[in-house]
Amino acid sequence: MLIKVSDYIVKFLEKKNIKHIFVLTGGAALHLIHSAGLSKKLKFIPTLHEQASAMAADSYSRVTKNIGVAFATSGPGATNLVTGVSGAYFDSVPVLYITGQVSTHRDKNKTGVRQIGFQETDCVSIFKSITKYVVKIKKPIDIVYELEKAYHISRSGRPGPVLIDIPDNIQREMIDLTIAKKYLPKIKKKHKDFTNTQINNLLKLFKNSKRPILIFGWGIHLSNAEKFAKKLIKKLGFPVVTTWGMAHMIESNEPLNIGTWGTHGTRFSNFAVQNSDLVVSIGSRLDTKATGSPINTFARGAKKVVIDIDKFELNKFKKFGLKIDLKIKSDANEIIKHLLKLEIKVQKKEINIWRNQINKWKNQYPIVTKKNYKEKKINPYVFVRELSKQCKNNEIIFVDTGCAIAWMMQAFKFKKNQSLFHDFNNTAMGWALPAAIAGSIAKKKKRIIAVIGDGSLSMNIQELATLVEHKLPIKIFLINNSGHAMIRQTQDQWLKSKYFASSIEGGLPDINYLKIAKEYGIKGSTCSLNSELKKTISKAINSKGSFFCDLRIDIKHGVIPQVRFGKPNEDLEPLLPRKEFLENMLIKPLK
Repeated sequence: MLIKVSDYIVKFLEKKNIKHIFVLTGGAALHLIHSAGLSKKLKFIPTLHEQASAMAADSYSRVTKNIGVAFATSGPGATNLVTGVSGAYFDSVPVLYITGQVSTHRDKNKTGVRQIGFQETDCVSIFKSITKYVVKIKKPIDIVYELEKAYHISRSGRPGPVLIDIPDNIQREMIDLTIAKKYLPKIKKKHKDFTNTQINNLLKLFKNSKRPILIFGWGIHLSNAEKFAKKLIKKLGFPVVTTWGMAHMIESNEPLNIGTWGTHGTRFSNFAVQNSDLVVSIGSRLDTKATGSPINTFARGAKKVVIDIDKFELNKFKKFGLKIDLKIKSDANEIIKHLLKLEIKVQKKEINIWRNQINKWKNQYPIVTKKNYKEKKINPYVFVRELSKQCKNNEIIFVDTGCAIAWMMQAFKFKKNQSLFHDFNNTAMGWALPAAIAGSIAKKKKRIIAVIGDGSLSMNIQELATLVEHKLPIKIFLINNSGHAMIRQTQDQWLKSKYFASSIEGGLPDINYLKIAKEYGIKGSTCSLNSELKKTISKAINSKGSFFCDLRIDIKHGVIPQVRFGKPNEDLEPLLPRKEFLENMLIKPLK
């Protein structure tokens, strides 16, 4: 059977039940996009920047739990993908990126020159460190083997993005599928990575703990273990903290859910983790944003158990002087289901005392206070809390980086089956808009909430046109504080509040974002007062079609609490006078 290479790629994607791909056209990608355009099962979505295509494909994968796909041309088209590919790599999201390349007869090969073909760029070298697999197709018939291989690698083990670079002349070649070599993944004998000894040791730690904490990370989402993880919480009766990636998994009113912790977490969550006697982390890489610095101050008096599918993540802590008492290499789904079958003994009385202590901290250090509500101008924590009140069950929310994601993670109250997406580890400015577009498309034009800072919107503002073109009911809440609030907060801490390049006074342009949105054809409004938030949010959420809400936030607002760089997680400032602060802690900080 003869088939054109670009047609074969599209047929392959159709068989994998992929409905949409994200593209930006270019000379070296014409055949790929042309084949997609002829498909009756698959639709291409043109974006206005390759970065947006890469981010949209990443989001599509997160929302559908199927692989996302983006096509780009050679040279600058390929290099514009880098930020989006990085986000997928660091968050372990399976995405297939396909780039066009100059024809093989224009390839610089090993000549030593920088470039021969027009827009020729060595994609393999550039993307090697941010993909699970990257390959340049050298012969047309190789596409069958390499496409199957890339797809398998992307979705197996710890998932991640892959990239296939295809020269223009190869895309248009005909291949005979009857002689094509197939990729046959090695079939591993089914066995559990964890041992009975490890499980027995874990059960002993459960039994002896009086102040346990469960940590649930993004790996639980990647292994489709959410429903089993919820059962494990109830079985153990342990308080649980989540990484940002899993914050939406458990409703905020669940008594055992403490919330998010870390350098931008809540005070009570950090107090709980730092005062625990047992930490069991499942599917979290425990990055420095979570542990605080230096890393060896994390959960200072606790036995530590880390369960992760990646052996390198398990073995990294020794370098930083953090002792891990039990390391278990396992898929989160597999080990959680195994634990659910076992009889587990715990110290219920002591754990109830521990839970009561955590509840005291919750009441003592609320995120949103009555004082916040009494402010005349918009307080960002009040906005987040009001937004959470009006969002419904099953709502899908996309959030951009900086203070926007920190405020949302601290103050948003999650309801049943809500989902919040962010590129949690790369945290690229500009991610949320193209991601929200992909999310709405993937869910057949479902209403989407997007919370975006003004600095982040500037990065991909052109995609407002893509939103309008596809008539997507995306409600954008722009947290407009005239610049980069997170950077200004750092400048307050270290650089005497000199807001160079982070404010209008520091050189940034004063942009009328609402006017721009309206020029694209999006209706919207402005709000600057706390008293008007409830009405403004309701109008935006319940409007027909898209809506752009410009929220004018005073530049004085930052993330509170926040741990300064180089401080352990109990040093949340501003807080209390030092003496009073220590009196409220169960265990004194390490010297």
